[in-house]
Amino acid sequence: MSRVGKLPVEIPEGVTLDVKNNVITANGPKGELSVTVDPSIEVKQEEGSIQVLRPSDEKKHRALHGLYRALIANIVHGVSQGYEKRLQLLGVGFRAEIQGKNLFLSIGYSHDTIFRPPDGIEFATEGNNIIIVRGADKQLVGQVAAKIRSLRPPEPYKGKGLRYVDEYVRKKAGKSA
Repeated sequence: MSRVGKLPVEIPEGVTLDVKNNVITANGPKGELSVTVDPSIEVKQEEGSIQVLRPSDEKKHRALHGLYRALIANIVHGVSQGYEKRLQLLGVGFRAEIQGKNLFLSIGYSHDTIFRPPDGIEFATEGNNIIIVRGADKQLVGQVAAKIRSLRPPEPYKGKGLRYVDEYVRKKAGKSA
């Protein structure tokens, strides 16, 4: 039995789950998300929780069991609390600011880089060197954060660039070392 798949997903207060034709829709204070479940996987809604069951111990069913339980848990957490990723700017003259909904980045290029958020994503800054990406969809928050980081990834000699706040960048010795 899958260790992840057999755990029930607790539904917090303020979140409603709707299960219809293998589509699970979660509504909450942060928005609405849905996930389509494989027809071979059974989803049972009980009071205050949701259980994911598989029909057999085939390899495919074992894999899908844990996957769909994790996806359902992610949408429930996303609509109730949301997700966020923090990025840090390191470098002389590097700064980030919010104008309207757009993120303006000065990251060492001849012009400012403008990053427009997709639907369901919002940006915030702390000071002018921490960028916060928030949203209800875990996958979308991670994808947008990775796309922002790819604009100027950290370089290995001085560590300048965009990185996640908890990311460790291994530094190389320069020519003189």
